[in-house]
Amino acid sequence: MRKFLKFVHDDNVYYKYYEVVYILFHTGMRISEFCGLTLRDIDLENKVINIDHQLQRTSDMRLVIESTKTNAGTRKLPMTDEVAQCFRVIIEDREAPEYERVVDGYAGFLFTDKSGYPEVAMHWEHRFNHMVKRYNDIYRVQIPNITPHVCRHTYCSNMAKSGMNPKTLQYLMGHSDIGVTLNTYTHLGLEDATDELKRMEELENARKELEKNKEEKPVSQKMFRAI
Repeated sequence: MRKFLKFVHDDNVYYKYYEVVYILFHTGMRISEFCGLTLRDIDLENKVINIDHQLQRTSDMRLVIESTKTNAGTRKLPMTDEVAQCFRVIIEDREAPEYERVVDGYAGFLFTDKSGYPEVAMHWEHRFNHMVKRYNDIYRVQIPNITPHVCRHTYCSNMAKSGMNPKTLQYLMGHSDIGVTLNTYTHLGLEDATDELKRMEELENARKELEKNKEEKPVSQKMFRAI
């Protein structure tokens, strides 16, 4: 993730998509949810992303707004300072289209094509493919295929590794079944287990140190004699 983000950030062709890549890696949004975001859904003051719909393109090439994949998919995501800054850049750089297209009552999409229609998942999937190909054309050590869905899965795995409560992660991911969230935890290996045990050991040692300090009586002034 870090290598790919740095590459996109520094690349003279794809740098303009850095903020999107960063957001997808650090929010876990589905790409259809991201494509459906409008200016009204981004609350920079309170650092909250409102997700209550998604943008899809049908087989007959019609753009439609659909409800989130599940009831749990409707959620409000808190933003880190870095994610908020990325959205700020996107909004500041956004050029209002000549014709503001409305899709099922929604307008003000973050990214639009030359005709003013909002971009869909396919646009970003193609861009990711091109970015990965460019990276692998430049560097000898290849990176595997990275897609918007890989960004979502990476976010979920990173949060699981950090020790986030599974129910909290379920909410952030918009999973209706916690079993889907817990499956991410089963992907963790020996290294992750070792790190977690070390973390728990450090917490236990800190707890014992606190208890030890509580048991030690504070030094009283009566213990000292004036000379």
